[in-house]
Amino acid sequence: MRIHRLRLVSRTDIMLGTVLAALFAACFGLISPANAQTFSSSYTSTAPKDCRVTSAGNGVDDSTIRICPGKAGLVVVISEDDLREAVSVGRSRAAADREPAAQGWFGPFNSTTHTVEWRALDGKPFAIIQRWHIADNADEDKDGRPIAKPLLAVTRLPPGAVCHVAYVDVKANPNANELARKAADETARNFKCGKDDVKVIGETGRAVELAARR
Repeated sequence: MRIHRLRLVSRTDIMLGTVLAALFAACFGLISPANAQTFSSSYTSTAPKDCRVTSAGNGVDDSTIRICPGKAGLVVVISEDDLREAVSVGRSRAAADREPAAQGWFGPFNSTTHTVEWRALDGKPFAIIQRWHIADNADEDKDGRPIAKPLLAVTRLPPGAVCHVAYVDVKANPNANELARKAADETARNFKCGKDDVKVIGETGRAVELAARR
């Protein structure tokens, strides 16, 4: 009868195995993960208390401009006029005012929430995501006021022009935030303002229909 001898593993063997495993993982890391790109999100506020608020200078009492600190030396400029907002981004207010986004008005009354999500690649922001509320005159509450429909808008950032690149209807898509981030990551950097059409991501709903009205 053959007897198999069991060899006890020594403490030295265990330590040597651990070191070899660590070296293997490090070498493998040099081949693949080190070259992986890292996407991330961070957030800033556009609430009036966090921004510099000035008059739009057009003689309309409720027309204001908010200049809000953003990321990487950028500012978010929100121009409000006749219950409608336009949002642009630049190194300064003057730079933001020259961007296509500064003229990106929706036809129906609208407003943005006070949180801006910044999408970044390896720490460098390339797009923002904002939630808009667009008034629906065909759908009123019991007091006769239009019910606002939520929309996520993805806006590309410099270098290059600043403009909307994608819309996601929040009510029609339960995973709207994930869709907006994916659209930003895959579309914003190569989007050509003035040439490419704004993409509708996910299911189309009432908010997207309203956004198309100018």
